[in-house]
Amino acid sequence: MKPLSIAVLGSLLSSVAISQDDVRQLRDTEVIGTYQNAVGTSDAASQGVVTQTLIENRPVLRPAEVMEFVPGLIITQHSGEGKANQYYLRGYNLDHGTDLAAWVGGMPINMPTHGHGQGYLDLNFLIPELIARIDYKKGPYYAEEGDFASAGAVRIQLADRLPTNIASGTLGSFGYRRGLLAGSPEVGGGNLLYALEYMHNDGPWKHPDDLQRLNGMLRYSRGAEDNRFGVTLMAYDADWDSTDQVAKRAVDSGLIDRFGSLDTTDGGKTSRFSLSTDWHRSGGNGLTDVSAFWIKYKMNLFSNFTYFAADPVNGDQFEQQDRRNVFGVNAAHTWLTQWNKREVSNKIGLSLRHDDIDGVGLFATRARQRLSTVRLDDVKETSAGIFIENTTRWNDKFRSIAGLRYDHFRFKVNSNIDVNSGSETDSKASPKLSLIFGPWKKTEYFVNVGYGLHSNDARGTTITVDPVTGDPADKVNPLVRTKGYELGLRTEALPGLQSSLALWQLKQDSELLFVGDAGTTEANRPSKRTGIEWSNHYIAKPWLFFDVDVNFTRARFTDTDPAGDRIPGAPNRVITAGVTVDNLGPWFGNINVRHFGPRPLIEDNSVQSDSTTLVNLRAGYKINKQFQISLDVFNLFDKEASNVDYFYESQLAGEAAPVADIHFHPIERRGARLSLTGFF
Repeated sequence: MKPLSIAVLGSLLSSVAISQDDVRQLRDTEVIGTYQNAVGTSDAASQGVVTQTLIENRPVLRPAEVMEFVPGLIITQHSGEGKANQYYLRGYNLDHGTDLAAWVGGMPINMPTHGHGQGYLDLNFLIPELIARIDYKKGPYYAEEGDFASAGAVRIQLADRLPTNIASGTLGSFGYRRGLLAGSPEVGGGNLLYALEYMHNDGPWKHPDDLQRLNGMLRYSRGAEDNRFGVTLMAYDADWDSTDQVAKRAVDSGLIDRFGSLDTTDGGKTSRFSLSTDWHRSGGNGLTDVSAFWIKYKMNLFSNFTYFAADPVNGDQFEQQDRRNVFGVNAAHTWLTQWNKREVSNKIGLSLRHDDIDGVGLFATRARQRLSTVRLDDVKETSAGIFIENTTRWNDKFRSIAGLRYDHFRFKVNSNIDVNSGSETDSKASPKLSLIFGPWKKTEYFVNVGYGLHSNDARGTTITVDPVTGDPADKVNPLVRTKGYELGLRTEALPGLQSSLALWQLKQDSELLFVGDAGTTEANRPSKRTGIEWSNHYIAKPWLFFDVDVNFTRARFTDTDPAGDRIPGAPNRVITAGVTVDNLGPWFGNINVRHFGPRPLIEDNSVQSDSTTLVNLRAGYKINKQFQISLDVFNLFDKEASNVDYFYESQLAGEAAPVADIHFHPIERRGARLSLTGFF
């Protein structure tokens, strides 16, 4: 069993308003299992913490799949593996992260006004072995969460030190190779954590991805979790070829194989460098957290989704470019006090971020050679958020959390099309309220209400003319409002079982987005999503854990339109189940099942995707204290299904006109990876 981490204690200090005596008691508490979701540790039924035990034992096909430990969250891919993943949560097709906020080591990862998609969330630089835990929240109920956090927010915490040094090598199907060297020696009274990773992967595609990824991290820290200082340097570089989604008719006719490509010159390259620092201090009745970061980011992405519909001669390939520096700081202070003999905590926080985007562009290309510039913009985007939050424990069975967040955004666009240049500002205040009752008979109850938002692409806030056609174009609102409600409960009434149930609803004023693929904006309609989530984590034995999560969602547009009220791409159900074995003598491992329900592909629901069910397996054996071996098998039963499906018009070579069709990206064939890890 492992002691409750001081980091979890810090989050409790800011959300539950515990006393100093409670602090001492919590330091002695021990938890085991895959999740730290005990009664009394969260402010909503849909909030929780994923432990390192689960991260170590479950197989992941791609780095971002560590996010699938969040109940109900699905990670897929519609392109090459070097590109940001596709995310689905609470009935949202989140594209590449528009309404899902993610942080790694205190740094925001979503990219606003990105070359490919708003809120672009690329987690390919993650090294799973360096993750200490994953904190997740769903819904807009939390004052510290701002832009992109309407459907949920995930904060991935990195380790300060490793139990031992690690040297690991992996060989797998489809040319997969990976090497990792990591350690954390004591230096100057602190810990210097280092890691270097190399990975190559071709995938099952007829035209191999040839993904080359190089990843490194240096992290120096001193002190304990709540009285510490840390500095982190990260570097990541990748390039790849890509098999994007393909037209179903091309496969049905035999033109290409199911794993074939309709443009073998698609692909991309990206790099990310960052320097960040974090400082934590506790003393008396207070806790202070301050962090700052700098990120230098580049991306060039080549895609062709419509083949020859726009340009029958050169084809429809386009390049999306992004170049930026990101600067930011976050600070928060929590006071623990008493009011009329009631335990109270007050928290105030500030977040500042500036994106200096030097050349976000869209170009027409052929075989990665530029033919023309659709648009090229320099963008300065600055956001500031402040929040206050009060937690009051009214008695031993009731506490309240009331918060208010205020966000202000400023956009400045300098476009190669002069009339599309300009400046815009917008602000929104977002109140939040949570009521927590209990526990009674090891069961507590939650009521959560809150407003949230996501920003739109800065280019859409100043646009005047369509960069492709020259026709007049409508500007979008800089900020889009969301409003969420949730009723939930969490129980430990049955020994060994943590069970949570949540009924939720999320309304969005307008799903307005900048369409990076076209270089213009598209106004979607107001929407409402309603759902039920049931999460269960059962510790049967100290070495045996079961996880079962069931999520159902009803997603609809709320206005009247003859096109229909279904939201394309919105999943109606997600069901996952897993069995984890840890320290059964020398054995460890996991088997998990992931079911991803069908999605409407057009508004009248006349075209749907099929559902997808996958089974993945890890089996491991500890040879001795220095070595262990593990085998991962993905798509165990070699299921033939899709990662993603879309319905739109495209034109193949030789066709006289565009044809409406399903375009899909298949899941990978059954594959295996064998790893040997040494500890020294």
